[in-house]
Amino acid sequence: MAEKMTKAILIKTLAEKTELTKRQITDVLDLLVDLSYKEIKKNSEVTLPGFGKIVKKRRKARNGRNPLTGEALKIPAKDVLKFRFAKAAKDATCK
Repeated sequence: MAEKMTKAILIKTLAEKTELTKRQITDVLDLLVDLSYKEIKKNSEVTLPGFGKIVKKRRKARNGRNPLTGEALKIPAKDVLKFRFAKAAKDATCK
């Protein structure tokens, strides 16, 4: 079975393929994550070209049931994140 792509493996691989240090790669990845969070909070979406788009959607309040007791309950409205893969990513991995 193939090895999972962990953050450490990703950093090591990127450092080997570029002339950047592992510390520089880590800083870039952390900055990308921070910028993505801020952009989603501000504009409700962020696009990673060639990879996909993260979109914040508002889920409406709804009625539900407690699976253990069957008791009806009200599920409050909330924001959720959805990820949509770019067509290029789907084409590259799903053929």
